[in-house]
Amino acid sequence: MPETPSNDDPFADLFRNLPTAASRAARETRSTTSGSATSVSPSEEQATPAASDAAGAVPSAPAQDAAPPSRRAARAAAQAEAAPEPVPAPVAAPRAAPAAPDADAPAAAPASAPRATGRAQPEDAAPEPAPVPRATNSVEALFSAAQHDGEERARIERHQRDRRKSRIAGWVIFGVVLAILGGIAGGGLYVWNTYEDKIRAFMGWEEPKDYEDGIAEGDASVTIVTGDTGATISTSLYQAGVTKTDSAFYDYLIKTAQNPEFQPGVYTLKQKMSSAAALTLLKDPASRRENTAQLPEGLTLESTLTRVSDGTGIPLADLQAAVADPSAYGVAASSLEGWLFPATYTFDPGTTPQQVIQTMVDRTVQSLDTAGVPTDQRERILTVASIIQREARFTADFYKVSRVIENRLAPENDETHGFLQMDSTAQYGYNEINKGTASSSAEALADDNPWNTYLHPGLPVGPIANPGDLAIDAAMHPADGPWLYFVTVNLDTGETVFTNTYAEHEKAVAQWQEWCAANASDDC
Repeated sequence: MPETPSNDDPFADLFRNLPTAASRAARETRSTTSGSATSVSPSEEQATPAASDAAGAVPSAPAQDAAPPSRRAARAAAQAEAAPEPVPAPVAAPRAAPAAPDADAPAAAPASAPRATGRAQPEDAAPEPAPVPRATNSVEALFSAAQHDGEERARIERHQRDRRKSRIAGWVIFGVVLAILGGIAGGGLYVWNTYEDKIRAFMGWEEPKDYEDGIAEGDASVTIVTGDTGATISTSLYQAGVTKTDSAFYDYLIKTAQNPEFQPGVYTLKQKMSSAAALTLLKDPASRRENTAQLPEGLTLESTLTRVSDGTGIPLADLQAAVADPSAYGVAASSLEGWLFPATYTFDPGTTPQQVIQTMVDRTVQSLDTAGVPTDQRERILTVASIIQREARFTADFYKVSRVIENRLAPENDETHGFLQMDSTAQYGYNEINKGTASSSAEALADDNPWNTYLHPGLPVGPIANPGDLAIDAAMHPADGPWLYFVTVNLDTGETVFTNTYAEHEKAVAQWQEWCAANASDDC
């Protein structure tokens, strides 16, 4: 009859009475030493270790049909019986009996106890091969491998970050180097453009000032007027494309100690000539074109009549008398200033002064009609166009200068109050316009005359020069823009700065003054 359970769990005593590893080991030992198997009940099995230990006898082996201590042991026993050759287990060496276990706890098997096989093992059985030890540090190895992989990834990421930083730093350094080189190149270009002649002279790199003989090409017309000198003729040759530099011809005259007497007139020469070859043609009467007058844009009435006289041989006094009455040519103005169109004219021998003047006036009317100028607006348009012709250095700036004039004349403009303040008008009124300078003298600016737009608002009383086709068209069709000021900051290139306020204009004037300080120019 089973013992009364010690608790409410009906399975507690059942599992407590199951055979333990210690009891199985004792039975196997007894079986091996006695050669017989003894059936032991569960109750006896539990008491056997203690009794044996007390008596000093060796426990007996369990019977073949003893219940396995666990389902794992049962499966192992079944597999061993089913195998054709069961694997023998090594005989366990006897050792001291363990201390009596607690009555309520199963006895722990010794660390060296053989595995239970469900049958007795002979003494001479071959020992079981030592099992391959399982890696006890598999978890540690897993974490170690993961740690190693993490470190490797971190190292790769650091390497990639370092490479990206290196590439970025490389591009930054490259950009800085480019900026420095660009600044050096820009500064060097500015210095070269500004001081090229001085640098060449200092370094001995001066280019030839003159063309070589034998490369002349194309035709060019050069006008010599009464009073011209070697210096002015040298400039005329350069402007016509005959000589290479402005001073080439004059320097040649000085070098060869020549001071020829030039005859006024229009001469046919070649482009890209040496100064010596140009002088030869200027001294040759066959090069002089008879009854021909070459009139560039921007000449005043006085300069025009002088050139016509020099080119045609008509006395200057006769020409001056011919222009005294503008109404004789259909002009409703007090003067023919601006009405003698700039062009190259060749007249037949015997042409009268009046016919010469009428030809030039007719050419002006043709240009006005082409531009669509109304008859009652001809004098005004010629006045605006003459200012454009004298003020603008580049033909591309004509239409912008025209807009500046119209903006400054607007009555609603609070900054200019209708004053043009154009130097060319002040110079004309003071008879300084042919001086050849871009700026006006203090005397010209202060002189009270009808052409001085610094003292009188609006347009001057009439034109100040003879405008060409482009200036007339610009006067009729000004560009769109808010500009109120302009100033030429480089008199060699004609670079002109257009501004909207007086403060901006003052900055541009400072540029012009800086250029004048660095260049010996008569225009300053």
